[in-house]
This record gives sequence, C-alpha cells and structure tokens, in this order.
Amino acid sequence: MISAIVLAAGEGTRFGGTKQLQPVQDKPLVQYAVDAAAQAGVGEIVVVLGHDAERVRGALALPVTARIVVNERYTEGQATSLAAGLEALDDASDAVVVLLADQPGITAEHVRALARMYAMRRTPVVRLRFRDAPGPALLSREVWPEVLALQGDTGARMLLDAHPELVEEVHVDEDAPADVDLPEDLHRI
Repeated sequence: MISAIVLAAGEGTRFGGTKQLQPVQDKPLVQYAVDAAAQAGVGEIVVVLGHDAERVRGALALPVTARIVVNERYTEGQATSLAAGLEALDDASDAVVVLLADQPGITAEHVRALARMYAMRRTPVVRLRFRDAPGPALLSREVWPEVLALQGDTGARMLLDAHPELVEEVHVDEDAPADVDLPEDLHRI
C-alpha cells in the first residue's frame, strides 16, 4: 500500500500565523494537500498537526481513509512531524508520499506520477522534478529508518540530496507550483 503524509504542524512564523487555515478559493490551504492525496487514491492519509491543531482539525474535511496525528514536539522542527507521520502509518504501507500543507498546486496527478514510478521501478525514493525545482517525494519503507533519524527543521530533502543514488526522478514539464510562505504568496496562487 502507498500512503500519504500531509505535514501541517508548523507555526507559520514567516506568514505571521496559522497559514494552514488561510482560505484559497473555497477551502483552507491545508485541504488542497489532503484532497490531492485522496483523489490520487492512496491507501491512507495521515495529516500531522501541531500548532493550532484543534482549529486546523476543525477546518478539515477528511476522507474516510484519513486520520489526524498531533505532533506535540512540532516546535522542534519539521523532522519531528515527519517522524510522527511515519510512526502512525499502517504496517501494510510500503511507501509514503510526503506532501506539505502550503503547496496547493500539487495535484492528484503529481501524486499518481510518483506512485506509478515506484510501482514500475521500486526505487527507494521517487521525487518529482519540475523544470525549475524539485517537488514532493515518495519514500519507500527501506529509507524510513534514516528519515526517522533526522533532527531539527529538516525534511527528507537533506537525506535525498545526500544520497542521490537512492533517488529516481519523475520529470514534470511545468514550473514548480508556488509555496505559500508569506501573505502575498496567496495572491500569486
């Protein structure tokens, strides 16, 4: 089974508050990542909350395949949220797609592209490569121990950059969708 983790625990310090709740068109920002995973047909979705967890939980419309995990250590950095998500996955999970709550332009098709490449090649890590930047990645169970060893405000990108031999890239002929880091980024999307 392929799972998805949505990392949505951050404080949004650069944004100036809980950006996960910011409305983008007709729904909160975090809902886009949940919907992309659900529409891609992954086996389960684990949404990792931390800062303002109850408000974010209340704003989410979760599919039946999704559940919430609260990372009480979210202030220690993204690595703790990634670990909380990995530890919550079903034992039947072979691999996980890691999605960020502030990238509403990542779609179900992007998630399916990662899953297809993993199904064909069984590479330990599959990462989207947009024309101008890397994107989300799928991490096979094989690399989870190394991911669980990460510390601080570091995601899996550091591990992937350190071990390119583990990574298969799926090239996407489009620019990377915008992240929402600052309030003005909402206008760009």
